[in-house]
This record gives sequence, C-alpha cells and structure tokens, in this order.
Amino acid sequence: MRLFFILLVAWLVLNESVAPGHILLGAGLALAGVLVYKRLEPATHARNRPMLVLQLVGLVIADIVRSNFAVARIVLGLGPMQRKAGFLSLPLEIRHPAGLATAACIITATPGTSWVRYDAALNIVTIHVLDLADEAAWIRLFKEHYERRLMEIFE
Repeated sequence: MRLFFILLVAWLVLNESVAPGHILLGAGLALAGVLVYKRLEPATHARNRPMLVLQLVGLVIADIVRSNFAVARIVLGLGPMQRKAGFLSLPLEIRHPAGLATAACIITATPGTSWVRYDAALNIVTIHVLDLADEAAWIRLFKEHYERRLMEIFE
C-alpha cells in the first residue's frame, strides 16, 4: 500500500497538478506499478544474510582483480603461449531468478569470461572462457566459489 501512495505522489509532483484527471491517471499507473513489482518477486533472502553477501562481494572483487592481471598477461604475451579459449557448458543447481541474475553478472564482470546462453529446461549455462585449461577444474571452482554461496543467499 505504501508503494502505491509513493508512486501516486511522485506522479502528481512530476505533473505539478492535483487535478482529478491526474489523480485518476496516477492511481491507475501506481496500481499497475504495484502489480508489476509484486510479480518480480524481489529477493528478500539476501537481506537476512549480510555476512554471506559481503563474503561473496569480497570474493568477486578479488577474482576480478586477479582476472584482470591474468588477462593483461595474455594480451601482453607474457607467460606460456599455449592458451585455449573455448565454450564451457556449466550445469547449475541454483534456480532462483535473482541468484541466476547475480551469477550472470559475476561471470560477465570477471575479465576473461562471459555468459553466452542459458538453457532453462536443462539449467545449463554456456560461458566463454579466454583461458580454458581444465574444464572440470573451472566447473568445480565456480560451484565452490559462487554457486554454493548464491544458493545459501537466495534459496
């Protein structure tokens, strides 16, 4: 109910009018906004586990910094020249929409990896990895580092 009034007041303030037509139109838009918001099912679980969220954020930041250095070494031609880029099918256990969205952000924000496709029926994500040395190790790393924590936060 509070969101409805906030949206209605915002509409009236933005239009600088309290005419009956604006009140009626604003009420309709506010009601539509509330209904859409309810369908989105915001992730409330994350608020109950702030330490897990902070651990995940710290881990992501550390991995992004580490990946930046690794990609820079590849681009500058430092280290071994035998690099194998490729696509990896990553089976997931997590199904919560907010957890999947967070996983997509983590993978895409980490240099050297990108989220390519998600198969909802099989719950498999296809990602591209710039330096794909060992597929099994990469899958194990993702599941231990990220998926386990995301499931604790969102499911």
